[in-house]
Amino acid sequence: MTNLKAKEYLKQAYRLDQRINSNIKEVGELRAMAGSISSPQLSADKVQTSHNGDAPFERALMRIWEMEAKIDAEIDLYVDLKNQIREVISQIDNVDEQMVLRYRYIHNKTWEQIGMELFVDKSTVKRWHDTALTHVVVPENPILISQLDENEPL
Repeated sequence: MTNLKAKEYLKQAYRLDQRINSNIKEVGELRAMAGSISSPQLSADKVQTSHNGDAPFERALMRIWEMEAKIDAEIDLYVDLKNQIREVISQIDNVDEQMVLRYRYIHNKTWEQIGMELFVDKSTVKRWHDTALTHVVVPENPILISQLDENEPL
């Protein structure tokens, strides 16, 4: 496995975490919209020939339920992916390399933070990281975040 493919595989957890956080923020915004009261349209200039019988907040509530189901599915995938990444990392023999990968891809720490944790400088951390990537064996059937397409409804 090339370093690039191993790195892309390991970075998925961070990207999925960001997607989940973005969706949670969107649900919060939808909740605020659903809780707001819209003012009635009192304009005499506008004549409406057909009227949707649904209350305006119903659409927002339906969207909230859809987003929550999507978030639940993403969280399930996130947990499975993190477990699989932990297993991949634990198969590396060198403990320093394992720790660099754990701090970077499980805990999302910066190079500087990892250096502080391991009491080494940033260049040593990056060197260990590059070496560790050569030892990563991506599973035969890896979990891919593309398995949960953002555009498909659940």
